[in-house]
Amino acid sequence: MGVVIIDGSTVGDFVADEEQFNKCADEKFAEMDLNHDGVLSRSELRKAFESFRLIESHFGVDVATPPEELTKLYDSIFERFDCDKSGTIDLEEFRAEMKKIMLAIADGLGSSPIQMALDDNSLLQQAADLEASKKQ
Repeated sequence: MGVVIIDGSTVGDFVADEEQFNKCADEKFAEMDLNHDGVLSRSELRKAFESFRLIESHFGVDVATPPEELTKLYDSIFERFDCDKSGTIDLEEFRAEMKKIMLAIADGLGSSPIQMALDDNSLLQQAADLEASKKQ
């Protein structure tokens, strides 16, 4: 876990650096592809999102979400990523959706720098690391 100061341009510049962004997205995809078949299944994507614990906590307090609501949510996330409706998510689909997510984060952050605690392996941390390496 690291603490960084980032703004929208940090994230936007990371996404714009296609080589670096794709490298990081590809690594994240490989981590999520538990059976190493080159695509993400519904269960692999769900396991990855469950590990982030974004839904089961609210301002640091654990909350109980009914399982059927979680299933609906994870299914809708999967459908969003599965652009060709093949029933799996390939690397290109993953990259495209992650790019959209990161650009939405950049837009939400805007130009005001904020301090964030980030997991060392997160795409946002990698964006901050890329910006820091350019300043050296």
